[in-house]
Amino acid sequence: MNAEKQILKFGLYAALLLTLLTIITWGFAMTAIPPSGPYCPGDCMNYPFSDLLPYYPRDYYWMYFAVFQLFAYLIFIVSIHFITPSENKLFSFISVAFALISTIVLLIAYFVQFSVVPVSVMNGETDGIALLTQYNGHGIFVAMEELGYITMSISFLFLAFIFSMKNRLEKAIRLILISSFLLTVVSFIFYSVKFGIERSYRFEVAAITINWLITIAIGILISIFIKNRLKMIASVE
Repeated sequence: MNAEKQILKFGLYAALLLTLLTIITWGFAMTAIPPSGPYCPGDCMNYPFSDLLPYYPRDYYWMYFAVFQLFAYLIFIVSIHFITPSENKLFSFISVAFALISTIVLLIAYFVQFSVVPVSVMNGETDGIALLTQYNGHGIFVAMEELGYITMSISFLFLAFIFSMKNRLEKAIRLILISSFLLTVVSFIFYSVKFGIERSYRFEVAAITINWLITIAIGILISIFIKNRLKMIASVE
């Protein structure tokens, strides 16, 4: 019983930390107004994006927080796996696997972006920067973010099946987690059909928005779910 309580408390703290870090990361991301591409408000950068230094470090702050948010996300998913009943552990384990893929892809994208791109431009080493920079709508960074948030939504999809439809709270958690995957898929299809391979970072922005909203929502709801489990344990002690 004590071991179960410790795991539940750890999961509770992980859920709350993930929610807090997602809100903070999103707040900083909102200050990074794109100076290129379809959402650029004016005075936009174009290829080869070598004049990006005026936007450093403002447009990179959020990525530092995103790194810690990703750590919290992976810890959160793993902690949920350990509080999952044995009959549903297959789903939670698959969720962990996709969460690990998502975390690795996004960590590489963010760490390379703030550790390589600005200092390379500062030193006049601009060869290949156009392909790496976040300002290139069809560059490596945007592609990695798309992949990272698609796999995150898949991890949420499998996580959904560990929650039953027997009570309101679990039903809400399950439906919200499934909606993350469905909305991500629908947005990918929409932007791909409308813009083809020239979708730029439109889908990337949609995928981030969807997954961060879902992350905040489930962080709150699962923390309530865990609190209820802790109360049930306390009532029988």
